[in-house]
Amino acid sequence: MKKIGFLSFGHWSPSPQSQTRSAGDTLLQSIDLAVAAEELGADGAYFRVHHFARQLASPFPLLAAVGARTKSIEIGTAVIDMRYENPLYMAEDAGSADLIAGGRLQLGISRGSPEQVIDGYRYFGYAPAEGESDADMGRRHTEVFLDVLRGEGFAEPNPRPMFPNPPGKLRLEPHSEGLLERIWWGSSSNATSVWAAKLGMNLQSSTLKTDESGKPFHVQQAEQIRIYREAWKEAGHAREPRVSVSRSIFALMNDMDRAYFGASGQSQDQIGYIDPQTQAIFGRSYAAEPDKLIEQLRKDEAIAEADTLLLTVPNQLGVAYNAHVIESILKHVAPALGWR
Repeated sequence: MKKIGFLSFGHWSPSPQSQTRSAGDTLLQSIDLAVAAEELGADGAYFRVHHFARQLASPFPLLAAVGARTKSIEIGTAVIDMRYENPLYMAEDAGSADLIAGGRLQLGISRGSPEQVIDGYRYFGYAPAEGESDADMGRRHTEVFLDVLRGEGFAEPNPRPMFPNPPGKLRLEPHSEGLLERIWWGSSSNATSVWAAKLGMNLQSSTLKTDESGKPFHVQQAEQIRIYREAWKEAGHAREPRVSVSRSIFALMNDMDRAYFGASGQSQDQIGYIDPQTQAIFGRSYAAEPDKLIEQLRKDEAIAEADTLLLTVPNQLGVAYNAHVIESILKHVAPALGWR
């Protein structure tokens, strides 16, 4: 394992039990947690994107703010739903955020997950073309996004522009060199991981996966990673790809940890449906004292296959507690798993 970061879904709730009671709380605490994680030595600060929900939504203002407040930590998403995105406008936003961060953006994108509303992307002005599914539309948006990130001119210049143009066709600005190699695809199936490999995207695999064999979650996920790497090799890309997996992992260091997560250590993989046609397997949570946790995690085949581990954090418990959660893993568990 080369890198460890955190992944926040950015939930907020007006409940008195929540430390994150508004959208403003979520955004400002997300910045503070990224700063704290960098100080602790974590490698990445990643954020989930959901629309029509009391969670983080528009990612680029947050990514830019985190980039301005930090110096070394990777900043990313896991994931942005491409069904909702204008790929050209998104390329401008991504380029700006990456330049502010000094080239630290690691942008996870995907065709999306089950939604809060019916066909929410239609409210954003997007609809699948005739004969196209919403997933197809998300992948089409992705291919356009990747194409414009190459930085090649494609737009015919105005012969009488307001400002002088460089010669030839124009590209989108600002362009951030190297960002194209830091795009990740959030894949829940073997087939889409192969598609991502062919297009040269890194791979993000989450805490759920399409159940394609009935095997334990971590075994199926490890197989997916191996299939992806083989497809990458066959595609002939010059660089080595990166692969991340997400896990809910809690080291039980004190009575508060045990009160919050002691029961989670008994969890098992679960089977469910992410839509009426797709059966999925959901990975277990890990919660135990550090020595037991190390023993359990060493048996997780997908963690062993990946180079990056994203720790899902309970953001509504506040910045200080989440920094404790991250520090407990970095200090007491990660070194035994080969981190640094």
